[in-house]
Parts: sequence; structure tokens; C-alpha cells
Amino acid sequence: MTMTTDQEPGEAAGAVSASDTPVAADAERRLHPMSWLFVLLASLKQFILPLLALLVFGQGDRNALWPLIGVGVLALVSVWQYFTYRYGVADDALVVRQGLLERSLRVIPFARIHNVALQQSMLHRIFGVAEVRLESAGGQKPEAEMRVLKLEDALALEALVRQRGAAAVEAAPATSDAALLELPTGEVLRLGLVSNRGLVLLGAAFAAVSQVDRRVIPNLFERWGETLFGWAGERQFAATEYVLAAITFVVLVVLLLRLLSMALALLQYHGFRLTEHGRRLTVERGLLGRWRTSVSRRRIQAWTLREGLLHRLLGRRSLEIDTAVSEQGGQQRTLREVAPIATPDTCAGLVDHLLPKARWDRLEWHPLPAASWWRLWLPTLPWVAIGTAVLTWRFGAWGLLLLAWLPWAAFKARQRALRAGWSLGPELVAVREGWLDRHWRFAEIDKLQATQLVQSPVDRRCGTATVWLDTAGAGAMSPPLRIRFLPLAQARELHEALTRELARRPLRW
Repeated sequence: MTMTTDQEPGEAAGAVSASDTPVAADAERRLHPMSWLFVLLASLKQFILPLLALLVFGQGDRNALWPLIGVGVLALVSVWQYFTYRYGVADDALVVRQGLLERSLRVIPFARIHNVALQQSMLHRIFGVAEVRLESAGGQKPEAEMRVLKLEDALALEALVRQRGAAAVEAAPATSDAALLELPTGEVLRLGLVSNRGLVLLGAAFAAVSQVDRRVIPNLFERWGETLFGWAGERQFAATEYVLAAITFVVLVVLLLRLLSMALALLQYHGFRLTEHGRRLTVERGLLGRWRTSVSRRRIQAWTLREGLLHRLLGRRSLEIDTAVSEQGGQQRTLREVAPIATPDTCAGLVDHLLPKARWDRLEWHPLPAASWWRLWLPTLPWVAIGTAVLTWRFGAWGLLLLAWLPWAAFKARQRALRAGWSLGPELVAVREGWLDRHWRFAEIDKLQATQLVQSPVDRRCGTATVWLDTAGAGAMSPPLRIRFLPLAQARELHEALTRELARRPLRW
């Protein structure tokens, strides 16, 4: 028997009435009667295509039916889980019992639950059920994963976590859900337009096909090239016409990828709604399948405000957060996008509302030293040199054309250096970087885990240093929170000031 009984301070949350929480404190509940089907489908997800291929193309070979024995075993295990899984509430904890021969009892204090995620696929919505995951800070897997509950029971459990999580501290007054942001269809289409989801999906499809036959992709491009150039040769294209045909082809591919990105954005973000209940944020989104997750505001560790070139053309930005819940297997398990796309004023309003003491609009920005542009340009040199050497060896003098990239890289580095800056306020530390693709990265000082003063060999030569600021829950794609290329004396002064401030303040999760 295993038991989890760790305690930590609770969090303020909105109170709910007893009618909102049908999960009684002295009752144990089962999963939905059809939960075995969803557990079975989840187990078969990676085997279903090979099984179908064996059944369809097995050509009457009885050996192709042997994998069905494994399917039967998985079905029995799924039914077994339904009959042996119970959950209920005891005091201020969720109690999960499972197993018959090997029993396990898991007690999860509500104060430990940092994130509640509800997911619904099309099949979930047909049966009126949802999959529930309860996450804690830094866990490599969910504290509890329930496949599946009735939708009303899932929502009641979410409300119960919100209510009981406030038991360790004074509860916030009861409030109704307040909508902070809703994305109409037009905004969702803009999100697809500025994103690269179509390119990512296409790359994943090519990778999957390559696993089956590595010659499929080269053969596909070879046949396409033969068809295209054969058609152009029949019409006796000149060099200029070949160039125009190539440009037209590239534009067509880009447009198709953008249309695919817009379709994917509709599937993922249709009906996006950000709401606030007390001190807890909830996001719900999705067209065919619905995804709902919530997190306490006090669990937010850092913020990222992004603005790409297309964002600026459309007058939009995006706002993301890092929370004290890790990711597993590269998959997002917690709320990350507060505003997938919104106007700059809307993003600034969200920051001011959620961080009222930070005074985001009053930050005093300090630019980096103007001479630091060459430090941003320096990493380009070895890559251009290697690329030029390879292309020259393969194509002769034409490979030297790659050297034309260096002036452009120098110009881009100058623009990045002019825009880069940092700010330190009473409650907030922030950095900004980028030129064509810009971002602002900031965190409350109370949420910093540690500070580090780093000098590379180039820094020691130039008398500069970088101050690194660590926070919990940073994603793999999140930009670093760092202040680069500071004069050594200034970097030491900043590092010592932040270190003293961290020692004076308690760490807030």
C-alpha cells in the first residue's frame, strides 16, 4: 500500500456552494461505466494501425489474428480497472483507491493540487464524459488521472479542488466566473495565420512516412521535379520564366501551409475563453475536442510576451506563462497560453490585472551597451564559414555567395542590440530582446529561484558578464531570463542587489 500525505500551504480560491459539489465527503465514487472503453482505446492508440493493416492485408493468414489476444488482455485490464478504482473525499484531501490483488491508497491534499485539467475528445463529448488530470508542482506524472468521469462530476471535482484548496488559509469571498478574454473566430484565424502549426504538422507527417520507407520522400520530390520541369520544358521556358515559376510555387506552398495552420488553430482554439474565479485562472478551448485547465495565480512563475513580424502587421501579441507544473514527454500538461493572440492593449491590461503591483506600464528600461552588437553577430561567423566551405567544395565559386549573409547578419545584430534592454522594479525584473521576432520576459522577484553571475571567455576579455535569473516551470521553448553584456562592475552590483533581495523575501510558489 502506498500513501501520499504531504502537506503544503493552501491557496486562496473562490468558494462554491454545496450544490456545485455533488462529490460528498463521506462517499466513494466509481469511474463512468464506459471508462473501460476509453482506457482500452488509450492503450491501443499506438497499435491500432498495425492491427488494422494485419487484418486488412493479412491475406487469410491465421497468424495475423494472434495480436487480437493482446487486445483481449487489454480489454480485461481496462474492465478490471473500472471495478477496482474508487475515489472520494476525506477532510481536505482526495482519496484514490485502486487494485484488488495489489492494492494502493493515494491521499492527495487539495493544497498540493496546482492544476486541474479536463480533456474531451469527440468520443468523450458523445458520451458526455471527460478525462481529469490533477497535477502537482514538478511531478513527472499526474497525481491522479481519472479515465473517465461524467462531465458534471468532473466539473464538480474541479470546483471542489478550488473550494477545499482554500481551507489552509482564509478563503476568498465567493465570486462567479469573470471572463478576462474571449477569442472570436476572426481572432482564431489570425492566430493560425501568424503561427507555423501547418509547417510543424507537415514535418511530423514527413517524419512518420520516412519511418515506413526512407525513399518515399526523396522519390516524391524527384517525381514532382520531373513532372514540373518536363511540363516547363515542353513550353520552352526561358530562365526568367523558370524563376517566376519557382517563386509562384513557393508562394503557393506558403499559402497552403498558412491555410492548414488556420484550420489547425480552429480545431485547437475555437471557443477560447479565459476566466477568473477568485484567484484561479481557467482556460477552455477546442472545436471537436474540448480542453479545460485551471491554475492558481500564485503558481505563475514567469511571463513571456511575444510579437513576431506577422503579429506586428496585424497589430497583435501573445502572452504566455510558466507555472510550477512540469511537462512530460514534451507534451503540455498545464495552462501556458493566457492570450494566444490579442491586441497590445489587451495583453498589457491582462498583465496589469494579474500583476497589479508590478506596474508593467511604468517600468524604466535600461538599454544594453551600444557596442554589444558584434557579440550578437559573432556566433554567425563559424556557421557561415563552414557553410561556405561545404558549398564551395560542392559547387565551386558559387558557394562564395553565402558570404553575402554576413552583412545582413551584422545589420540584424545591430537592430537587436538597439532594442534589447532590461528593467528592475520593486516587484518585477524584466528583459526584452529580438528585432523581427520580439519578446519580453519577466518575473516577480518573489518567484526567482536563484541568481547567477556568468562570464564566458569573451566576457572576461571584454570585461562584461551575464546575470542569469532562474524560475520554476520554464518550458523548453521559453526564452531565458537573463541580462547580457553588462559591464562587470554593473553586473556584480545588480547580482548582489538581487541576491540580498531574495534572501530577504520568502520564496512564493
